[in-house]
Amino acid sequence: MSGRLKHVAIQSKDRPILKKFYQTLFGLKAFAGAGEEGGAMSDGYVGLNINQRAAGRKGGFDHFGFEVDDIDLTFALAKEHGVEYLKRPSTRPFASFSMHDPLGNVFDVTQRGLQNRRDVYADNVSIERTPRHITHIQLRSVNPQLLIEFYRDVFGLEGEGYHLTDGVVTFVVSPWKIGDYADTGIELPALDHLGFKVESLDAFYADLEKMVESDPTLAPRPTEGNPEREARLKLSETCSYGQRHLADPDGVLIDISEV
Repeated sequence: MSGRLKHVAIQSKDRPILKKFYQTLFGLKAFAGAGEEGGAMSDGYVGLNINQRAAGRKGGFDHFGFEVDDIDLTFALAKEHGVEYLKRPSTRPFASFSMHDPLGNVFDVTQRGLQNRRDVYADNVSIERTPRHITHIQLRSVNPQLLIEFYRDVFGLEGEGYHLTDGVVTFVVSPWKIGDYADTGIELPALDHLGFKVESLDAFYADLEKMVESDPTLAPRPTEGNPEREARLKLSETCSYGQRHLADPDGVLIDISEV
């Protein structure tokens, strides 16, 4: 496997709240030297970065990132698919480079030993996998087969149908159809949701209740209560990996399944 899904990022209007939500409920670990303002966390395999949303940036589930064994080979393979890459500023803790796929979805690419790797992404940082951890991400596309071929060719992901994997994390590339949004707001073809596995659904929801009772600002965004919310939730529920569904305080959709 030449590429590993090692990074996901969310643009948030309130980074401290979202960081506390994922640390408290999912047990993600922050880099010890990052301080309270840092947004980088990890489940021991996948890094989750909460970026403070700046003017002109869309909020929500924003991008993902690969770690590769040979970045020059990755660039060469990507060029065969007609895509380009860009070196990133030194302020990014994971993104040595950014790239796009043939349909314009942007993601980060790095290799061990390159610049910009710090916080939970530093080469000398080791974090034990947390019991509650990221298992999949879903991307909706107008041409999923095109993207499946791209991610197989360039990053060596394997799998059948809409489900690819790096051996640890599953990358679901699903069809986007405008008709799916007939009863709710239309979302663009883009990243759809994060998926977590937990040790016990009962324990997870007990912890969720305690967390919200202790700090109501960490309450998940409602996914029910009006027809449009419920229609959007129903679409999310079509992912076969999630047993339960909720949204973080910023509205990013999350699948929950039991180990």
